[in-house]
Amino acid sequence: MATTLVRPRTHVTPAVRAHKAPSLRHLGPNWYASVMGTAIVANAGATLPYQLPGQRVACQLVWALSAVALAALLTARAGHWLHHRDQARAHLLDPAVAPFYGCLSMALLAVGGGTLIVGKDLIGTGAAVAVDAALFTAGTAIGLVMAVAVPYLMVVRHKVEAGQATPVWLLPLVAPMVSAALGPLLIPHLPAGQPREALLLACYAMFGISLLATLLMLPLIFGRLLVGGPLPLVLTPTLFLVLGPLGQSTTAVNQLADVAPQSVDGTLAGALGAFAVVYGVPVMGFALLWLALAVAMLVRAARNGMGFAMTWWALTFPVGTCVTGATGLAHHTGLTAFAWLAAALFLVLLTTWLLAAAHTLHGLFTGRLLAG
Repeated sequence: MATTLVRPRTHVTPAVRAHKAPSLRHLGPNWYASVMGTAIVANAGATLPYQLPGQRVACQLVWALSAVALAALLTARAGHWLHHRDQARAHLLDPAVAPFYGCLSMALLAVGGGTLIVGKDLIGTGAAVAVDAALFTAGTAIGLVMAVAVPYLMVVRHKVEAGQATPVWLLPLVAPMVSAALGPLLIPHLPAGQPREALLLACYAMFGISLLATLLMLPLIFGRLLVGGPLPLVLTPTLFLVLGPLGQSTTAVNQLADVAPQSVDGTLAGALGAFAVVYGVPVMGFALLWLALAVAMLVRAARNGMGFAMTWWALTFPVGTCVTGATGLAHHTGLTAFAWLAAALFLVLLTTWLLAAAHTLHGLFTGRLLAG
C-alpha cells in the first residue's frame, strides 16, 4: 500500500520575511517624496515664463527619471508590503510616519502631470493622455482616501499631543490640492459640455477640501513652534512643507482659470479668472513670508550641525509649487515681477533638488539610508 507523504506547513514569521528582503524592511512611504521632488523640477521648468535653449530637453530627461523612479519605488514598496507586513502596519500606526502615505498620491499625480506637460514629446499626445488619466485617477482616489484615513487614525489609534505637531501632518491633506492643480491638464481632452464642467467643478471641490483642512491644521503647527520652540534638527526642513498647500492652491486656481472658458459659460469663467488673481496674490505673499521664516530656521539648524536625512526632500516639491504658482500669476497679471519670482524660485528648487538627490544616491550606495 502506497503511502502519501504530506509536507508539513511552515509558518513564515516576520523574522523570516525580513531575511528574504532585508533591504526593503525600512523603506517607508516617505521615499515617494523623492519622486515628487524630481517630477516637479520637470513640470516647473517646462512651464517657466523664461526658456533657455535645451531647457525643455532637460525637463524631458528629468521627467523620464521621475517615471523610472516611480516604477522602481512602486515595485519596492509592493515588496515591502509582501515581505514586511508587520513593519507596514507599524508605519500606519506611527503618527510620525502615517502622514507620508499622502506622498504616494502626490507622486502618481506629479509624474502623471509631467507626462502631459513634457512626456508627450517623447511618447506622443495620445499615450500621454492615457497615462496621465490612469495616474490622475489612481492618485486622486488614493489622495482622497488618505485625506480621511490618516486623520481618522490620528484621532482613533495614534496617541498624539499638541507638542508633536509638525508640518508633516499636512501631507495627506495637500494631496487633493495636487489633484486640483493637475486635473485641468486633462480637461481639454474631454468631450465638450458636461464632462469638462464636471471635472472642473470636481477640481474646485478638491481645492476646497484641501484648503479648509489645511486652515484647520496650520494653527496647530504654528502654535507648536511658538510654544515648543524650534523643531528637532532633522525635522527642520519639513517647515518648507507649509509652502505646499500655499503654492499648490495658487497653481490650482490659475490652472483652473485657464481652462474655465472651455468648460463653463463666459460670466462664470470671467469670475474664476478674477478669483485666480484675488486669491493667488495674497496667498503667494504669505508663502514668501513663510519661506523667509523657514530659510532662517534652516540656516540655524545647519549651523547647529543638521546632517542629511530624507526630510531634505521637503525642500523640493513645496518650493516647486511656488514656482508654478508664480508662473500662473505672471500669466494672469502680466507682471514681469512674478515671472522673475518664478525664475528665482526655480533656481532655489534646482539647487535643493541637486543636493537632496546627490545625498540620497550616496546614502543608497553606502546602504545607510536603508539600514533602519
